[in-house]
Amino acid sequence: MAQQNPHKYSAFPPVQLVDRKWPNQTIKHAPIWMSTDLRDGNQALFEPMNADKKMQMFKTLCQIGFKEIEIAFPSASETEFGFVRRLIEEKHIPDDVTIEVLTQAREHLIRRTFESLKGARQAIVHVYNATSKTFRDQVFGMSKAEVVAMATDAVRLVRSLAEEMPETAITLEYSPETFTATELDFAKEVCDAVTEAWGATPKRKVILNLPTTVEIATPNIYADQIEWMHRNLARRDSVIISLHPHNDRGTAVAAAELGLMAGAERVEGCLFGNGERTGNVDLVTVALNMHTQGVHPGLDFSDINAVARTFEHCTQLPIHPRHPYVGDLVFTAFSGSHQDAIKKGFAAQKADEQWAVPYLPIDPADVGRSYDSVIRVNSQSGKGGIAYLMETEHGIVMPRRLQVEFSGVVQQHTDTHGGEVSADDIWQLFSATYLTSTATIVYREHHLFEHDSAQGIRLSVDINGVTHVLNGEGNGPINAAVHALQSAGIEIQVRSYEERSMVPMGDDGNARAVAFMEMAASGSGERFGVGIDANIVTASIKALISGVNRLGSIPQANPD
Repeated sequence: MAQQNPHKYSAFPPVQLVDRKWPNQTIKHAPIWMSTDLRDGNQALFEPMNADKKMQMFKTLCQIGFKEIEIAFPSASETEFGFVRRLIEEKHIPDDVTIEVLTQAREHLIRRTFESLKGARQAIVHVYNATSKTFRDQVFGMSKAEVVAMATDAVRLVRSLAEEMPETAITLEYSPETFTATELDFAKEVCDAVTEAWGATPKRKVILNLPTTVEIATPNIYADQIEWMHRNLARRDSVIISLHPHNDRGTAVAAAELGLMAGAERVEGCLFGNGERTGNVDLVTVALNMHTQGVHPGLDFSDINAVARTFEHCTQLPIHPRHPYVGDLVFTAFSGSHQDAIKKGFAAQKADEQWAVPYLPIDPADVGRSYDSVIRVNSQSGKGGIAYLMETEHGIVMPRRLQVEFSGVVQQHTDTHGGEVSADDIWQLFSATYLTSTATIVYREHHLFEHDSAQGIRLSVDINGVTHVLNGEGNGPINAAVHALQSAGIEIQVRSYEERSMVPMGDDGNARAVAFMEMAASGSGERFGVGIDANIVTASIKALISGVNRLGSIPQANPD
């Protein structure tokens, strides 16, 4: 890339910390985690989450084990304000979870924020104002003294309003926004003034959040800045140093890890790194990095697929297939040499010994992933081009995770029979695996009806050769069909759903619908079901039944 002006950019100056300690430190325990998925991550979406999706995400974060969750910017809109009120009034907040709300350091916004918190057991009020020279000079036109006054005036107001709400335990969090671009001595001056105005004590600590609002230097510079603050802050025993790394340089995870080594105790971020610009720090990666070093992260990612599907549903953002620990392909080897090493590693690995399988830094089972797709064929190793042939010859564009699953079926076939597989062979395998009519449960017909505000279904199926009519209701045809099957003792969960048109090459133009449904059942892992029909609802129900058959979750005895 040609650089026309050699003076346009310059390296960030190093911190004068000649005896830095952080390079010799290791992370020995998990930090306090704070999820900002519902605020920072949400406001960066093409289409922000609605109230129901925010509620689903909140409950997922609680299940994972987050004890601090930033839920909204309540003074920003009625939607944000209303969500805070709903959580409190409908008592959705677990006793051991503290909600956090964000506000700028402005009086009317702070007062509105406190209105949203009425009735909460405990809450963190997060106040911020920018402190760097660029913002002081270009954005606000304020002196250093005016910036300090803005921060302390806001903190004194928060303190006063908190005293008027004794039923709610209020913790103060303060962020000197643009911390990494602020002169360190001035950042300390503002933070010390804040802790004094709050009256911080070891029993009444202040959270000082020191963000890389924009990543402007290498992670070691951030670690130096954190260690300098850790050493020099007044009332250090009354302060929790929090990190909020952004990912503009692609090094947010490293910045968080080095910041913890430098003395921080808390990390803010989003599950999969969502957020403004290149996002916040990826908390899943930071937590599972700790796991691989023998440090329990204090968060439960034992079913990472369920977390990932919830995230994708709520945010409408895809998780990259190469995302660390979570991507659909991170535990998959296409290379023949990788496959050979992994096979040998699995053969040598003992259950009671330290994990040491080549190319796999973590045991996939620790995050609920199976070994089925670790080694699989692709157009190189299998010479089949499975996905390409299915699309070009039969008009079926398979979802990525179905490609992973079905390639295992093809590989098993090639291992058994040897030689190459043709497009027709692949279609026969696909049909036998997903579309067969000789399975335990066979679709016959269905009828939909409306009941009050719910969708009802009357579903006729053969179970072990006996016809049964099952009834169910739900918020749509698929949900109703799930409930109908549950009435027969068939317990399954739908993890993801996709539908596409199917127009095979040479067809007369009459498209059929193909539905793909990823499902789970207790003790059976996850499997796809596929349904094909001229009617998309019928295709969806066929896909549901296909998945039930593949999961093997049908009771031995026929339902009454």
